[in-house]
Amino acid sequence: MIDDLEISNALLPVGFCDVLPSDAETEAHGLQKMMNIFANYGYDRVNPPLLEFEQSLLAHAGKGIAEQTFRIMDPETRYMMGLRADITPQIARIAATRLINSPRPLRLSYAGLCIWVKGARHSAARQILQTGIELIGIDNAQADAEVILVTAQALQALGIQAFSFDLMMPQLVQAIICPENFTSAQLGALMRALDRKDVAAVKYYGGDYSDILTAMLQAAGPADQAIGALRKLDFPAEAQRLFERLLASVKAVRNQDPDIELTIDPVEFRGWDYHTGLCISVYADGISGEVGRGGRYLSNNQEPACGLTLRPDILLQRAERPLSKSRVFVPYDCHRIEELSKLHEEGYVTLMSCAVEGDPEEEAHHLNCQYIYKKGKLFPL
Repeated sequence: MIDDLEISNALLPVGFCDVLPSDAETEAHGLQKMMNIFANYGYDRVNPPLLEFEQSLLAHAGKGIAEQTFRIMDPETRYMMGLRADITPQIARIAATRLINSPRPLRLSYAGLCIWVKGARHSAARQILQTGIELIGIDNAQADAEVILVTAQALQALGIQAFSFDLMMPQLVQAIICPENFTSAQLGALMRALDRKDVAAVKYYGGDYSDILTAMLQAAGPADQAIGALRKLDFPAEAQRLFERLLASVKAVRNQDPDIELTIDPVEFRGWDYHTGLCISVYADGISGEVGRGGRYLSNNQEPACGLTLRPDILLQRAERPLSKSRVFVPYDCHRIEELSKLHEEGYVTLMSCAVEGDPEEEAHHLNCQYIYKKGKLFPL
């Protein structure tokens, strides 16, 4: 029986866990597949630090993650530092500083761990894995589409075939509602009703805007269906401009891959505080909650940018697992690296014995090996 001291030494904080074999191998394998896709489309990998000074980490786009950021004091400088809760703001900082003179549009990819103060609604995890891409320095529908299309390729590389992209334009509601026509309490109630997708409450609190807001609420769904319903609405000029951009982004995606599943939620606005245009949530069949999110924002020097961040730790629950390699036991007197390297090239894993004495076959069975290496040949166990 494990005593109390051993139990306490094994405990981890809520939301943190050890990733053990073979899950760690699956994670590394899947992550590399996605990064290879990003590289194929010209996205250069960068690797920001896990810890930064609070002043830079939470500036600009980083303001949106302040509540999720662990803070500690640097004992050297006495400045406050933060453990990153999201990599995207770091990419925005790098683009605006160290890569300010690089040709635009700038394509960057990344992968790494982030730490959250609180887990998400669908998961208690506070140590999460992120990977994604950022397209910086251009603002048009084709750039929006590229981010979606490349992300779709990364999902397919994992063996995930059933997924969808939910498109939103958070500024659309803001361009329709005139806040001066409401008290602060009425406006708050209306925003909560839209957030809950409560048609009756939107009709009640919407005033002169109740008809158009209700129609927008009911239009949510598959992209073609939603666009058909939204085309019938009489938007004010700024809202119409935003709607036309949404249409252009959908068309750009469809032109290159008509089979990608797109949905539209025209009234969603929560959680997109620093975004400036099209926003995107990614869903995969069989997985609760988002597996990715992103959209259009301004980099630290006000450059237009669009990106998408995926959660490999969630996605890999449904991804294809890599085939396990056959294990070869190599007795103590057979450690010739040149020969073992040939076995590695052929797809085998070698385990070299560290014991001078003992029964090699017994040790091979103990280590779950399928073969034993003798006199330059493999012998099955």
